[in-house]
Amino acid sequence: MLSDWILSIEGTPAGHDAALALALAAAFLHALFGALQKGGRYDPWTSRTAMDVAIFAISTPIALFVVPWPPAGLWWVLLGTVVIQFVYKALQGATYQRGAYTVVYPVVRGTGPLFTVLGAGIIFGEVFTATQWAGVAILIAGLFGLSAYNLAKITVDRATLAPALGLAVATGFLVAVYTTWNAFGIRSMADPFTFLAWFFMLTSWDFPLIAALRGRWRRPEASLVRLGLTGAIVAFGSFGSIMLATRLDSVGEAAILRETSTVFAALIGWVLLKEAVGPRRLILMSLIALGAVVVEFGG
Repeated sequence: MLSDWILSIEGTPAGHDAALALALAAAFLHALFGALQKGGRYDPWTSRTAMDVAIFAISTPIALFVVPWPPAGLWWVLLGTVVIQFVYKALQGATYQRGAYTVVYPVVRGTGPLFTVLGAGIIFGEVFTATQWAGVAILIAGLFGLSAYNLAKITVDRATLAPALGLAVATGFLVAVYTTWNAFGIRSMADPFTFLAWFFMLTSWDFPLIAALRGRWRRPEASLVRLGLTGAIVAFGSFGSIMLATRLDSVGEAAILRETSTVFAALIGWVLLKEAVGPRRLILMSLIALGAVVVEFGG
């Protein structure tokens, strides 16, 4: 079984390499997930609701009938996950609604890893070397530089940028909270896929329920159904990959590597959302990638 293989390489060099691959996969998929929620013909709330419906429909039978059930003594971890994930999703949706994707996304991703590294040090006893901290500084400089450059250039959503940037910082803090909490959760359960299946099931009912209570349910268009299914598959890959990476290896390193998602986000914004990418942005994106490389090989 896949879970047996995950457990067999945990804490080994093979586990470290697998965590690296999973974190980079999560970076690309997370950027794609953000673009799916932000871009297209639907507002971020509608997009996320459609994705959550699909996530719930797929994950529920797996959680109930395929993977082992969570131990009774760890239900409090899942309850905390539900609360944290809801607050994160609400902040993320509000951020995307008010700010241009290429401005707010780097702020979210730049704030998150710093808090995550600090939290991983306190909770899991992880220690970064001086070289790795230099890598963190390079990556964050690239992220916030990219956001500042995009802020100076964009002509849309400028009236709501101030609150959007404040929400982006708050969302980044919640990224750190859920990353650290979920790392604790997936490490606490014997079978990592138990946590993953129940995570997806329990954190995907909130937006659909809110939409129902607000009378926003309607017969979905075919395009919205496709968006929901696509987003669900991407979410499984994105969140599943990063949580498995934190089970296999360092939480802080996985969090930093995931922030290369901003490079992927800029490319997606260029290709799919038709947002311009110039030489200065390419340099800043290279700084982000360089910072991640320094963190990975500076340990």
